Amino acid sequence: MRAKTKQHMFWLAIVVGAASSFTASLVWAQSATSSDPVSQYRAMFGDDNPADLWVMRGKDLWQKPRGPKNVALAKTCDLGMGTGVIKGAYAHMPRYFADTNKVQDLETRLLTCMVRDQGLDKAAILKNRFGDGDRKSDLEALSAYVVGASKGVPISLPMSHPQEKRAYAMGKALFYYRAGTHDFSCASCHGQSGKRIRLQQLPDLATANPEAQKTYTTWPAYRVSQGEVRTMEWRLGSCFRQMRFPKLKYGSEVAIDLTMFLAKNAEGGKMAAPGLKR
Repeated sequence: MRAKTKQHMFWLAIVVGAASSFTASLVWAQSATSSDPVSQYRAMFGDDNPADLWVMRGKDLWQKPRGPKNVALAKTCDLGMGTGVIKGAYAHMPRYFADTNKVQDLETRLLTCMVRDQGLDKAAILKNRFGDGDRKSDLEALSAYVVGASKGVPISLPMSHPQEKRAYAMGKALFYYRAGTHDFSCASCHGQSGKRIRLQQLPDLATANPEAQKTYTTWPAYRVSQGEVRTMEWRLGSCFRQMRFPKLKYGSEVAIDLTMFLAKNAEGGKMAAPGLKR
């Protein structure tokens, strides 16, 4: 009887040990990927990114004469580095533009050029500002192309004009502003390290730090869950929706000021967009 009991305990120990090892392996695997849910997707694609299709389309939109005025943005549009120059442009935006007397982010600057230089209809462009399936957005494609030309360029904002300084100060205030039915602010989720929602790691965007650099420099990005390239304006609008705020107006000072604050905290980080997000 004792022999059978010992044998039973022996096999029980093996089963428990195996189960413990499996559980430990499972927990390790989950923890290794939980902070980056699309890591396996990235590994599968290697250096390829579906956003490349948007970049190619954006290049064509940038170089091709279009609109009632039949001109190319490459010949008329100044993104802050000189007419037609896109290398490094995104790494130095948002910034003040004298011809509009405004601080503009990439998307509002592109919109200015498309309407003013090419004669395209602003309402029609904004109606299709976010692509969906076969209905693609010119603004998203152009953004992907321009941003891609800044890969490897460190973020560095001018911050010399009074309006640029004002935009940063307002962006910081907006980041901490609590409102809505849930009394949320941007800082509620992104005010410190170590927070997460389900499997989603929440980076600290409140101060200048590596997390802020990594996050900002990988937007715009291809969203796996949506099959579209999304821009920073879209990302901010999505955050407003999740905070139960009023809908963020595209191209508004609120959107640009918040982008200025986030970009400033990402200074020194090298652009790596378009990125790949869940």
